[in-house]
Amino acid sequence: MTTLPLMPKATAVWLIEKTALSFEQIAAFCGMHPLEVQAIADGEVAHGIVGYDPVANHQLKQEEIQRCEKDPNARLKILPSNNPVRRRSKGARYTPVAKRHDRPDGIAFLLRNYPQLSDQQVVKLLGTTKDTIAKVRNKQHWNTPNIKPRDPVTVGLCSQTDLNAAVHEANMRLEREGQEIPAPVTDMESFSSPEN
Repeated sequence: MTTLPLMPKATAVWLIEKTALSFEQIAAFCGMHPLEVQAIADGEVAHGIVGYDPVANHQLKQEEIQRCEKDPNARLKILPSNNPVRRRSKGARYTPVAKRHDRPDGIAFLLRNYPQLSDQQVVKLLGTTKDTIAKVRNKQHWNTPNIKPRDPVTVGLCSQTDLNAAVHEANMRLEREGQEIPAPVTDMESFSSPEN
């Protein structure tokens, strides 16, 4: 996957105005189509966009621009970022209003398939409360008859990466405590359990 510069259109405006790079080179660097870059150069697109200097903002070196100006087939290479984007770590995860009714289904899925997850991990993953988790677990939730365990990733309540990280962390905790890691439940096992 190619990393694009910050503010690609504004960067393209600056490169058009300040360099002798070809439209193809600018388009490849900014993740745009060469015709779009040409339209910016002709003034048909991006009226009033102030150019964003990729050299001053440590995305390119002047030597890299000069190297590519000499060779029209060369492509600009973005500098690696010194400050990777930090993920928000504190505070509850926001869940859109349209997906909030899916939370109990996601909670039921996690409780059934990943019993090793702590309540705090489920709170963090789904942006819910410990009280709601307890009510779903004890079948005291107001909507218990309609709760159907559904994967929170497919419902859009959390990402697969976050879920995998939480499960890995829970498994590592169980290993440290000397407890057995529960085997993942498959749908066939849940239908053939003696309780049903």
